[in-house]
Amino acid sequence: MNIITKKALSRRTVLRGMGTMVALPLLGAMVPALTATAKTAAAPIPRLGFFYAPNGMFLPNFHPAGDGGRDYEITPILRPLEAYREQMVVVSGLSNNGIVSPNEGGGVHTRAHGGWLSGVLPKRTEGADIEAGKTVDQYAADVLGRETSLRSLELTTESNYTVGNCENGYSCTYQNSTSWRSPTTPLPHERDPRVVFRRLFGDGGSVAARLAQMQTDRSILDSVTDSIKGLERRLGPGDRAVVEEYLSAVREIERRIQRTEQNDASTPLPSVGQPAGVPDDYDEHVEMLFEMLVLAYQADITRVSCFQMARELSGRTYPDIGVPEAHHSVSHHQLNPHNIQQYTKINAHQVSLFSKLIERLHNTADGDGTLLDHSIMLYGTGMGDGDHHTPYNLPVILAGGGCGQLAGGRHMKYEMHTPFMNLGLTLLDKVGVHVDSIADSTGRLTDL
Repeated sequence: MNIITKKALSRRTVLRGMGTMVALPLLGAMVPALTATAKTAAAPIPRLGFFYAPNGMFLPNFHPAGDGGRDYEITPILRPLEAYREQMVVVSGLSNNGIVSPNEGGGVHTRAHGGWLSGVLPKRTEGADIEAGKTVDQYAADVLGRETSLRSLELTTESNYTVGNCENGYSCTYQNSTSWRSPTTPLPHERDPRVVFRRLFGDGGSVAARLAQMQTDRSILDSVTDSIKGLERRLGPGDRAVVEEYLSAVREIERRIQRTEQNDASTPLPSVGQPAGVPDDYDEHVEMLFEMLVLAYQADITRVSCFQMARELSGRTYPDIGVPEAHHSVSHHQLNPHNIQQYTKINAHQVSLFSKLIERLHNTADGDGTLLDHSIMLYGTGMGDGDHHTPYNLPVILAGGGCGQLAGGRHMKYEMHTPFMNLGLTLLDKVGVHVDSIADSTGRLTDL
């Protein structure tokens, strides 16, 4: 039980040290104290996340059979999320018709990626005159980002240094960025865990100084020791335990980043230009970024995120799961049983990594519930059938409770070619952000 005082801690309380700012999770001491009649509960804070997987999916192994409802049979690609069935909604029938153009010819991967969250056909150009559309996550960030130190957080597993023409006259920018703040402002996605860490927990000094500090054995938490002691004197046992668990997670991520850098230094990679601090192992890389994303949500550093599992046209191989072939190659399955099997393995593996994020959110307390209770995480692809490169019947997974706004345990099957942007408007409504229309939207999904 926490000590009851007349004055609650501010929700924006942080631990400060030399060049360091460590935000805190929601604590009982931040909830207004008991009044003469009742305790005022802290209103839950909504979080919204978007997770992009490249090269489409093999749709028969994603979309459940039947006409929707609660009794759907879990499919091979969805199986890693079966434990969270009651916190999940699977959506079928949505299409991004606005990014289809019979006059565009090639560039289908670029259009699928660049227009996924905006519904806008990207302008075909290799130069600086890029243009697409403001994305759903950034409409959310306009409102949800007003009270957080980071307006939104954009992460990726891929290098975003690629420039010039990436596909049939389309700038690489369209594949580098899933998130666009305006039609001409793509947001950079960060892949280096140590840089992300400093964005979350540094508030002073140059970038070079921050990165140099990360390469020492000294934790940034050492610089806030006095601040921690002062805070703990104001907290009850329950809150002290929450703070200790949270700071332990911060320190463990630091140690993992430092171990990765030490490994890179002792066993340098071939001359591929991969920055130090990025794990060579794909799964470890994804999980480390997910861990930091959970901390960012937990400490209310950000409420909106966009994550690339990989960029479109990704040729990554997955030998650890028995797929030595390139992802893009097997996505052109042409109904070949072997290719379908390999393609499905990759799809399911990436969903299994996403399931670990969902597990973390489920296990992280947040006020009177969990982070998963107060979040909506959308996982999907910009193409439906990767073999035909069509943005029709897009795979969509929604996970989380959205502060009571989203009921799980359902397969929602809509009329084919219902605008994907209808879902975008609906999700914005559920987190308290109203937008009249986006691209080709025709309304809300009122039964979602």
